[in-house]
Amino acid sequence: MVRFLTSGESHGKSLATIVEGFPSNIKLRKDYIDFHLKRRQAGYGRGQRMKIESDSVEIISGIRFGKSLGSPICLLIKNNDWENWIAIMSSEIPSSSFVYDKISIPRPGHADLVGISKYNYDDIRNSIERSSARETASRVAAGTVARKFLEEFGITIGSYVESISGIYSKKNYLQNLLMNKTSRNFSAWRIAESADKSDVRVLDNNQEERIIRKIKYAKKNGDTLGGTFVTIATGVPVGLGSFMHYDRRLDAAIGHSIMSINAVKGVEIGNGFDAAEKFGSQVHDEIFIKDNIFTRKTNRSGGIEGGVSTGLPIIVRASMKPISTLMKPLQTIDLKTMKKVEARRERSDFVAVPACAVISESMLAWILAEFFIEKFGGDSIEETKDNFSNYTKKLQKRIAKNFSGWYKDF
Repeated sequence: MVRFLTSGESHGKSLATIVEGFPSNIKLRKDYIDFHLKRRQAGYGRGQRMKIESDSVEIISGIRFGKSLGSPICLLIKNNDWENWIAIMSSEIPSSSFVYDKISIPRPGHADLVGISKYNYDDIRNSIERSSARETASRVAAGTVARKFLEEFGITIGSYVESISGIYSKKNYLQNLLMNKTSRNFSAWRIAESADKSDVRVLDNNQEERIIRKIKYAKKNGDTLGGTFVTIATGVPVGLGSFMHYDRRLDAAIGHSIMSINAVKGVEIGNGFDAAEKFGSQVHDEIFIKDNIFTRKTNRSGGIEGGVSTGLPIIVRASMKPISTLMKPLQTIDLKTMKKVEARRERSDFVAVPACAVISESMLAWILAEFFIEKFGGDSIEETKDNFSNYTKKLQKRIAKNFSGWYKDF
């Protein structure tokens, strides 16, 4: 079983991640994880926290001389801001002289109110700490282990921001992906590299300028913005996932993983909701043969049919709502007085869609690695490669044999 577990609070001492189930001998270095942690922190419109934190991982266990041991991997990310929160976030019982006003004003759209209702907290701070998107740094660390594993098999992951606050590019990059108009050597990581050159991770300079103007306007008015982003995986083999059970469908697992990211409110694979408005002839991908391989003329299904990967790029589109904390707060209720008040201000971003897209890369990488290991197994990366190679060769031979049979019939 491949799994990861995160621990830690937003303003606690550190974030910890335990990664389990990967084979031995995966080449993995600290600077590779740090690189992707830094990508998560970038983007115009981020808050003051990003100026305080400079995320860097400490590998506690599971890696020796730059290679995985096959044992659980423990990763630690320290919170630099902890120094300012030692008294408030202490695990020890405070002294009688310690004075701290418990938070009683919940923010609309956040987990503040549901958190104290569910867990019987007497202080909203307890809800704020664990529900904060700070936890996603741990997910990026875990997902980077999965990403490195997948790269051993030629699978790459990338993303770009499609829109922020309804500002789209005039160039429809998503449509090109769905129509399968990419080259055979197309790599998802190349899209990520292009997106990373932009302060808001878009692929169109003109669109970037318009978005930054909108972010400045939102800042001036104490407001926040959301948007949409696209995550892609290339090099994924045919056959990951299953239609045999509801919980073994690859698309279902991907949907769950992306929806689990803070503030994500919608996920679609391929042409998703747009397919509901079209004829079947405009939706399904026609099958044809190219170089003795089954493929599709288009990729409107987003690389998954019947819960199983088709071998084409996996395309996931998601929407992120605006950040819940507003500098010009909405109305709420003070739980101490039960009277109407303005919501609290908590240090926050104005827009975090670029970061969310990077987090989604890690979540997609994790799910693909989980399904890949389930199918191909192996205690070492060498054994997994042998299993994968054997599967690929047998699949090609089986298809070639069937082709020969069909040709004779004709």
